[in-house]
Amino acid sequence: MRLSDLKKGKKAVVIKVHGYGLLRKRLSEIGFIRGKIVQVVYFAPLGDPVVYRVLGSEIALRLDAASMIEVEPIQNDQRET
Repeated sequence: MRLSDLKKGKKAVVIKVHGYGLLRKRLSEIGFIRGKIVQVVYFAPLGDPVVYRVLGSEIALRLDAASMIEVEPIQNDQRET
């Protein structure tokens, strides 16, 4: 599943950041690292960009950048680490 497919309020674990170059490097630098938990905070009025919470910070990403991040959704009964 891609981060851009996640619904508001849902959490997921980052599996992999796809792509190459500066965008991939920047996404890793701001906290989208394998194993970290990310949550969808809210969508802009027109649906793009989307604000995500990762490593205690809120980061706005366009959907095309978010689609480069592969995640695994966290179920409500799973333990978050």
